[in-house]
Amino acid sequence: MTFRRICLILLVIGPTLVTRGQDTPRVFLVDPVALAANKALWLSGNRELGRAVTRLMKDANKALATPQLSVIRKDAVPPSGDRHDYMSMGKYWWPDSTKPGGLPYVRRDGVVNPEVAKITDDEYLSKVIKSVATLSLAYFYSGNESYAAHAALLVRAWFLDPATKMNPNLDFAQAVPGRNDGRGAGIIDTHLLPELLDGIGLLRTSAAWRGEDQQGMDEWCTDYLRWLIESKNGMAEARAKNNHGTWYDVQVVALQLFLGRPDSARQVLRTRSTKRIATQIEPDGSQPGELARTKSWDYSFFNLSGMFALASLGDRLGVDLWNYRTEDGRGIRKAVDWLLPFILNEREWRHTQIAAQKTTGLYALLLKASVQFRDQRYGAAAKRLQVKSAGGDRVLLTLSHKR
Repeated sequence: MTFRRICLILLVIGPTLVTRGQDTPRVFLVDPVALAANKALWLSGNRELGRAVTRLMKDANKALATPQLSVIRKDAVPPSGDRHDYMSMGKYWWPDSTKPGGLPYVRRDGVVNPEVAKITDDEYLSKVIKSVATLSLAYFYSGNESYAAHAALLVRAWFLDPATKMNPNLDFAQAVPGRNDGRGAGIIDTHLLPELLDGIGLLRTSAAWRGEDQQGMDEWCTDYLRWLIESKNGMAEARAKNNHGTWYDVQVVALQLFLGRPDSARQVLRTRSTKRIATQIEPDGSQPGELARTKSWDYSFFNLSGMFALASLGDRLGVDLWNYRTEDGRGIRKAVDWLLPFILNEREWRHTQIAAQKTTGLYALLLKASVQFRDQRYGAAAKRLQVKSAGGDRVLLTLSHKR
């Protein structure tokens, strides 16, 4: 069955599944109706989805080996003296060879200082979130309680258990030696947090996810959202005019939805997020704030992925960012169209890119664009990238569809 055929079936049966009251999880980055429709198609014997589910289960079985990681496992001690405080170091900052002791550090954009690996919070948090996302999706499709049980253990260890949990702040994220103990830019470290929130939504039907777990996460997210909005670092990141600002909005809106605050989330999308689209994308579709980076290819797609996430969250709230356009034509689709010839190797990328051009994530992005904009050019481009995108077919299991 072709991808286009799957999309057409989902458009027809998706609303029916909701009307019949079948299992539609509480998720925000993906369309819960489409997710339930995908599960129904898989159960009916769809081969393409069957292959994707098989690969998902293999990933989930590997994720069962993820240990219960914690913020307190790092060797470094935060300036607060409390190991429960998250900390990391700015990855593009290096000792200044012309200064005693190398302080203050100087920036070499795009070049990662290996010192950052000495502080493990960023690595561990990312592993926890990715594992929970995989396990919870596998639980949704299979009903296998072992997946849900391990996901719940991972969440408790990082966010809930008093002995091991992370304090709900990023006061000491992406610190720069000799300059600061943490900064607003460090909030990018939690850009995957909305995936964790969706994972928790998928766990809610499992006996492994207890009422006290949900209450604990509600309290943690309430405190973290308050910190994002009111702290000095949070307010600084809210003013960022590149991918940092985009992903800040993604986190704020996802947290507001998770906590049942749709009006606040809608306000952010209609005011601040539309301004980000209008200022970060040029009329021709380019993103100058990302093209100025030494990894201009990577950051152009990273920022666009954040805008896709914002638009997906907008779908839950009746805010259409997919088709939002300024009078001079700035919009998400224009950014996709600007990048498409480079993806297809029809044009040479002449902007600074000091590392190999990554294709990871492009397959999923293009399939989403194909469905959202009802344009098979993007789907055809995705097919050409599929062999280069290991695991990218998982998007077929979660793909949102306009009604």
